[in-house]
Amino acid sequence: MPDRPALQSWPARALLGAVVLSALALGGATDATPSIAVAQPQASAPYVPGEVVVGFRPGTSQAATRAALQRTGVEQLSTPLAPFSTVAVLHGVSVQQAVTQLRRRRAVAWAVPDYIAHMAQVQAPAPFIPNDPGTSGKPGGWQQLQWNFVGPYSVNAPQAWANVAAASHPGGAGVIVAVLDTGVAYANHGHFVRSPDFRADEFVKGYDFVSHTPYPEDHNGHGTQVAGTIAEATNNGIGVTGLAYGARLMPVRVLDSQGDGASSAIAKGIYYAVDHHAQIINLSLEFTAGTVKAKSIPELIDALNYAHRRNVLVVAASGNEQADQLSYPAKARWVVSVGATTEDGCLGDYSNYGPGLTLVAPGGGPNSSLPRNDADCHSSATADGDIYQETFADVESPSVRVFGLPDGYYGTSMAAPHVSATAALIIASGVLGPHPSVAAITARLRATATALEPGDSDRLYFGAGLVNAAKATAPTGSTGATGPSGSTGSTGSTGSTGTTGSTGTS
Repeated sequence: MPDRPALQSWPARALLGAVVLSALALGGATDATPSIAVAQPQASAPYVPGEVVVGFRPGTSQAATRAALQRTGVEQLSTPLAPFSTVAVLHGVSVQQAVTQLRRRRAVAWAVPDYIAHMAQVQAPAPFIPNDPGTSGKPGGWQQLQWNFVGPYSVNAPQAWANVAAASHPGGAGVIVAVLDTGVAYANHGHFVRSPDFRADEFVKGYDFVSHTPYPEDHNGHGTQVAGTIAEATNNGIGVTGLAYGARLMPVRVLDSQGDGASSAIAKGIYYAVDHHAQIINLSLEFTAGTVKAKSIPELIDALNYAHRRNVLVVAASGNEQADQLSYPAKARWVVSVGATTEDGCLGDYSNYGPGLTLVAPGGGPNSSLPRNDADCHSSATADGDIYQETFADVESPSVRVFGLPDGYYGTSMAAPHVSATAALIIASGVLGPHPSVAAITARLRATATALEPGDSDRLYFGAGLVNAAKATAPTGSTGATGPSGSTGSTGSTGSTGTTGSTGTS
């Protein structure tokens, strides 16, 4: 017996809008001329309104199928290639009434509504464009400055914001990120004032391990700039935007006003952050690559291992010496190591690279001639894109009471907080469950990164690729003009932080 009835004499199109079931037809045959009412499919409906799909028993002749349809008020106008007919019902007759009547005919094997399928894809919410003006004075002007958040070599922030908002955790709400740095302009305290683009309620208690006080005020501007990339207030009509603007920041001062800090202070800061419920720790600082080894900083290595055991993600800058090896703490086991890219999608000419690099993120500044061969990445093609966040307006002689969006901030210090913020958004989005492990977050960052160069060189210079906050949060299935490494101490902030550079002998 054939699988499909022989209907070779039927023409090629289905009976769309060709069949009518009137109230009279429900009682028997009719000679009435059918009225055609073709309904358009609606995605919100379970099946197509006003249409029925009819199948016939194997072996049923053309005459029998025609009779079956005519006896229920159907005039056969055309023939489908498939062994069934799609027919339209008369206005006022429900689909279920038509199905019931057709199923009573001997020649009819089945009659069903024409159910609607939907693409097996989670529909991404519309990207969120905040109203922050940047320097334009117009809502949304931040986009002119923050190429690192929106643009061809950005982290794709607007879609990431929409993703976490759809998960009811806008901007990474509910996640705590510790910023171990020069401090943060987080409060009005003494002669210090809070940055105008931070809210008082977005901070949790921190500590100053340089001055040994409970007030981790910023004396440099670097820490405030880094913290701004992570969670600067957003859609408030002020300044620019922060990637994980709904997260809460824990300011921990471990670097002094020159950007230098002892290994012991950094280690103490890590213990403090872990013990006070930070979920992510950002380390935009470095030791000299190749000179300071793991055995040189045992207290810091132990602290990093402690953070891992307590399931706290540590993100660190790869370093600013254009060395073919990573600096500590980025080189340490468990740490997510971050190199820097420019507005052209090239490796920054200062960024350390090599085996063990996890991924890269926007750091700004001039292009390196390595490794990409396209014209945009020749060292002579200098990118102008710095990283802009609200911090002390004067980079060379910072005043802790005067804020702005200064030029001159670029470096791996600026790259690392993009990854810390993306990790916060991953946690908030719930794509890895309510309490993802460090390993799961790291794997997600890698798996969703954007490849910048095919081949083995991609891993060497870019790790897994450019961090992509939009992909990372999508539901499954859907520093200074002169550059880095001013010689200012055994450690230092790894972003270039001023025209004279204050980055440490990283």
